[in-house]
Amino acid sequence: MNRRLIYVIGPSGAGKDSVLDTLRQTWPGVANAHWARRTITRPAQPGGEQHEAVDEAAFDRLQAQKTFGLHWEANALRYGVRATELAALDQGRCVFVNGSRGHLPTLLIQWPEAIVVHISAPPHVLAQRLAARGRETQQAIAARLQREVSVALPANHISIQNEGPIREAADALAKQLSKRLPIRMWTIG
Repeated sequence: MNRRLIYVIGPSGAGKDSVLDTLRQTWPGVANAHWARRTITRPAQPGGEQHEAVDEAAFDRLQAQKTFGLHWEANALRYGVRATELAALDQGRCVFVNGSRGHLPTLLIQWPEAIVVHISAPPHVLAQRLAARGRETQQAIAARLQREVSVALPANHISIQNEGPIREAADALAKQLSKRLPIRMWTIG
């Protein structure tokens, strides 16, 4: 069975959610894919990621119950992906996970065959996007941009530069995925 976890990483403001949302609307392989919903210790916000919002205590309970197939901490928040969200892998489908650069080494131990997608943008673009979100002060944004998360990317990772129209980045990702995924991923059903 061909199990393909597609683990998407990049700095905050790189547009990972936007690229994945556009890919979901335009990708020919969408019928054979699942976009994993994350559980996050952050309240839901209008226009933001449609995640499962929980508090710290609820996250602790879910983790103790071994509910998560993946979990990590980043930017003072806790993230989890329920094992049920990864179940599509057992059906031969690919599963997209919006992940964390800091969690990548651990992920690759658990999922060495994962396709790693690194989405990035120039620092000035990241700063503009973070400011537009309105979640952080200018000082917090500057500190975030100065904090460099250094992680060794696997040699076969996919790199997407997202600084122009979002459709261009999504099309570039679709093109790269077409080279990595079996042809049956591109057929409907």
